[in-house]
Amino acid sequence: MPIATVNPANGKTLRTFDELGAEGIERCLAAAVSAFRRYRTTDLPERARLMSRAADLLEEDQESIARTMTTEMGKPLAAARAEAAKCVKAMRWYAGHAEILLADEYPSDTEVKDSGAAHARVHYRPLGAVLAVMPWNFPLWQVVRFAAPALMAGNVGLLKHASNVPQTALYLEDLFRRAGYPEGCFQTLLVGSRAVEGILRDPRVAAATLTGSEPAGRSVAAIAGDEIKKTVLELGGSDPYVVMPSADLDRAVRTAVTARVQNNGQSCIAAKRFIVHTDVYDEFAERFTARMAALTVGDPMADTTDVGPLASEQGRADLEELVDDAVRRGATALCGGGRPKGLDEGWFYEPTVLAGITPGMRIHHEEAFGPVATLYRAGGLDEAVELANDTPFGLSSNVWTRDKGEQERFARDIEAGGVFFNGMTASHPALPFGGVKRSGYGRELSGHGIREFCNITTVWHGADPEA
Repeated sequence: MPIATVNPANGKTLRTFDELGAEGIERCLAAAVSAFRRYRTTDLPERARLMSRAADLLEEDQESIARTMTTEMGKPLAAARAEAAKCVKAMRWYAGHAEILLADEYPSDTEVKDSGAAHARVHYRPLGAVLAVMPWNFPLWQVVRFAAPALMAGNVGLLKHASNVPQTALYLEDLFRRAGYPEGCFQTLLVGSRAVEGILRDPRVAAATLTGSEPAGRSVAAIAGDEIKKTVLELGGSDPYVVMPSADLDRAVRTAVTARVQNNGQSCIAAKRFIVHTDVYDEFAERFTARMAALTVGDPMADTTDVGPLASEQGRADLEELVDDAVRRGATALCGGGRPKGLDEGWFYEPTVLAGITPGMRIHHEEAFGPVATLYRAGGLDEAVELANDTPFGLSSNVWTRDKGEQERFARDIEAGGVFFNGMTASHPALPFGGVKRSGYGRELSGHGIREFCNITTVWHGADPEA
């Protein structure tokens, strides 16, 4: 895949970039090691100053980088602005909280004595250069949610971004440079997927994080496992959105539309499978379908647009295959189901609602990465839980119920990294983010995220027998 900016709204190639060769990769790795030697000993107030400066610069650049993201991957401009603002918030959060999150931990006096020590503590030290293999769908946020905690922990970053968002990738390197980070602390490597293995196997790379597809995750996990290197993986998702009879149906319907089509439906944590109790199914289906059908599809640069194009022609083709397979096997398209009329250029797809889904359809088990929702009727709580878990993924989930007993049951039994009640799944710097099953392992964000790439060190001082 060439490294290029291709506008998904019209399919036109705007800029191409040369891939970094072996000599360039070597320079970057050498610079990362040199930077880590210096940067790892900087104190947390200095790291916070640098991160805060980067946040200020990003805030100033919000409009320009939003337009770059929209141009490169097609998200509505309003969503791109919001993504940039979210990154600013996360950077400032880590700048303000890292010192507490990374503070030494001290066992009790009884535990210290029992270990035979005079003093003991747990100390968090950085690992080194962390390779980040990142996707195109949130080209700024996915990187910042890795970079902010990793840099605050004293690590340095090597970014291998998706090949269709090179300008966003280069912007990120420039952002941290302008903020005053030492040369080599954060570098963008414009390389293709074939270069990842060699970089990851290099002994100067300490760990890796990947957000992306299941095949990409398997590959990185296998390589890192062979090299015995730490990894964090955030892969696909097919999140359930469960609606029970006690739900506020107005809010549940409105939120369902946003949860399905945010980022043009190209989000791992987007609600994709709508599991509705039979008592409210018909009303929910009617109102949800009407709202999905009323969305405006078009130019992502226009503030009136709700849904822009998919990021790539292949992505649209993959989505079409899933929908066509479902309809061929008996599903009903309550709205959408094809390419919108009048938008012949670009990679647009209609907001779609499919009903009558059965396990024999590919879309029942595969992730639909676009504005396509599947509807399921559940006879009761047990069936709702069973349907929610009938997926190889386990990233997050949404449940609408005001019944406390039902909330306890769903929180206990849904197999996912998050259970969001009466609201939409979202990521926040204070809350851990990640999944189970084929959605990956490890956590980003919060204190859990910043410690993923730390050497959690036991510091033990023996008692002096002569004291």
